[in-house]
Amino acid sequence: MKTTVTELPESRVRVEAEVPAKEVDAAVNRAAQTLGKDIRMPGFRKGKIPATVVLQRIGRESVLDEAVRSALGKWYVAALDDSGIHPVGDPDLKLGDLPAAGAPLEFSFEIGVRPVATLGEYKGLEVEKLSVEAAPEEIDAQIEQLRERSARLDTVEEAAAKGDFVVMDYLGTIDGEPFDGGEGRDQLLELGSGRLIPGFEEQLEGAKAGDDVTVKVTFPEDYVEHLANKDAEFAVTVKEVKRKELPALDDTFAEEAAGFDSLDELREDIAGKLREDAEKIADGKFREAALDAAVANATVEVPEALVQARASELFERMMHQLSHQGIGKDMYLQISGKTEEEILEEAAPDAEQALKREAVLAAIVEAEALVPGDGEVLDALQTTAVSEKTTPEKLRAKLEKAGRLDELMEDLAQRAAIDLLTESAVVVEAKPEPAEKS
Repeated sequence: MKTTVTELPESRVRVEAEVPAKEVDAAVNRAAQTLGKDIRMPGFRKGKIPATVVLQRIGRESVLDEAVRSALGKWYVAALDDSGIHPVGDPDLKLGDLPAAGAPLEFSFEIGVRPVATLGEYKGLEVEKLSVEAAPEEIDAQIEQLRERSARLDTVEEAAAKGDFVVMDYLGTIDGEPFDGGEGRDQLLELGSGRLIPGFEEQLEGAKAGDDVTVKVTFPEDYVEHLANKDAEFAVTVKEVKRKELPALDDTFAEEAAGFDSLDELREDIAGKLREDAEKIADGKFREAALDAAVANATVEVPEALVQARASELFERMMHQLSHQGIGKDMYLQISGKTEEEILEEAAPDAEQALKREAVLAAIVEAEALVPGDGEVLDALQTTAVSEKTTPEKLRAKLEKAGRLDELMEDLAQRAAIDLLTESAVVVEAKPEPAEKS
């Protein structure tokens, strides 16, 4: 692949690419073989027609058109790799005339690229860092969660109250007729949990074991279609009333629930884990703050079109992740109550800051000549190599062959740049943020 890069205004470039004739011919042969699988010709078995015969039968121009359609995406990626640019957004691609036999194929594209930063002062900057300490209420909350998991349900001969559990049979009817899904036996329900239709659980408060209770409810309008907005009656038989009993908060609880000799040891262990988690969060925020301090001192021009392109990239990346959870774009927009345009507008400040950070990191990498050594590369690959049951050396060779080693090298160089910023920073203690409610 041969490429020529021309810089354009507004952080854009034009890339002119030339695909060697040998590669074009190989793509044509692959396309001919693929097309030949669907052709029937006397004297040839289906799927066994030679590429030369397919070319004669269909014509080179038609096969070449199919070859370009199939291979252009791969050639575009190869052109990106060869040009060494850092693209932002989608390309405006233009394909030249289809080449004659034995001639190369030419195409070009314009695309946004990472902006260039002019560095200001970036070493020895004052950067806030959170002081971390596990708050007593956080420790108490963790212990209460452990008590909840260790709780037992005891049967009581008393009327059920909010927070109690009932074991029940029920049969639901609408206009005197049972309906699908309206029957259950030996169902355990916590009163006040909100698991059932609004109003159902409240009508069981005060019931005792052996009581028959008629529960009257109206299904919500957003319920399943055949039940929405309909009035129903449930004949409920309360078979048992159970009450949650939490274990006493003492040394015995610490030993049985978590294997510690005393409650104090349990609290110390929880405090240590909370502190460790908080330190990781604080370190991450400190590294980000150090980079943002360097960004604030730098000059980076980010065109609006580039911001919009990056915002769209962030949105599409999020949609891709949500798709693995079965959430499509239409569903997400419905849940969020916003249009795609509104979401992109809200994402613009983050997109702009992300571009500035990337530009500043690239400038620091160049200014400090940060190039990862072989040892750093192999160390970075160690965990992945173990999971893939190979060696770091073999994994490195695999990445290099696939053209992905430069991506890893750049990532390591950027990490080194952030290390430089944080190690040289003057730490200013920040006020702790309020703990999130669980």
